[in-house]
Amino acid sequence: MTSPIRLDKRLSAQLQCSRTQAQQYIEGGWVSVDGVVVETPQTMVTDEVVTLADNANTDGAEPATFLLNKPAGVGAGNLLALIEESSHFTDYAVTQHLLKRHYQRLEMPMPLDDAASGLVVLTQDWRVRRHLIETGPSLEQEFMVDVEGEPSPWAMSRLTQGLRYEGRSLPLCKVSWQSEQRLRFAIKDVRPGQLQFMCNEVGLQATAIRRLRIGRIGLSKMPEGQWRFLMSSQKF
Repeated sequence: MTSPIRLDKRLSAQLQCSRTQAQQYIEGGWVSVDGVVVETPQTMVTDEVVTLADNANTDGAEPATFLLNKPAGVGAGNLLALIEESSHFTDYAVTQHLLKRHYQRLEMPMPLDDAASGLVVLTQDWRVRRHLIETGPSLEQEFMVDVEGEPSPWAMSRLTQGLRYEGRSLPLCKVSWQSEQRLRFAIKDVRPGQLQFMCNEVGLQATAIRRLRIGRIGLSKMPEGQWRFLMSSQKF
């Protein structure tokens, strides 16, 4: 049996490239050991088959932004458990590998109530984070809200204008009935608990809240519990 050797050293000798380049290939998720992607250059190998992907490059890995269809009841602390290869929604072109480094320093600029479901953004990219924080109040969000109860007089008028929440007058929004027990909100600058409050103010109880869209980015056909990468060509 061959003596154990670091993967980056083995790959460097195999490709006749520098150790630095070999490390970049490995950390970029382009190297497989016996068919399994390995991302740590210091992994020890012996007689295993080490393979470099045909489309491998040494460009720095772009920070990841995940779009997740969050199930109701899942809190912020449990979202990362949903992001795994088996739940990757692949109807969109896949331009990134899911790497261990993508789980580091993720932030959620526009959070969703734990009890709500739907679109959540998790990002490592400071540009995406800054954009959502700075322009978030002006980005229209779309929600479907299931309700119970009998609406009070002038309910729709009051929902679209005239309510106050946490000491501020709520901005104008669009509200329409999608069915006898479901409302669609196209609304900006939504605060935690706001939609439940708005419904309560007109005699309704919100039983389920689902965010479908933030700006120009929507869930589309992505099933609950699945995720995909935000593509570089997509903007909120």
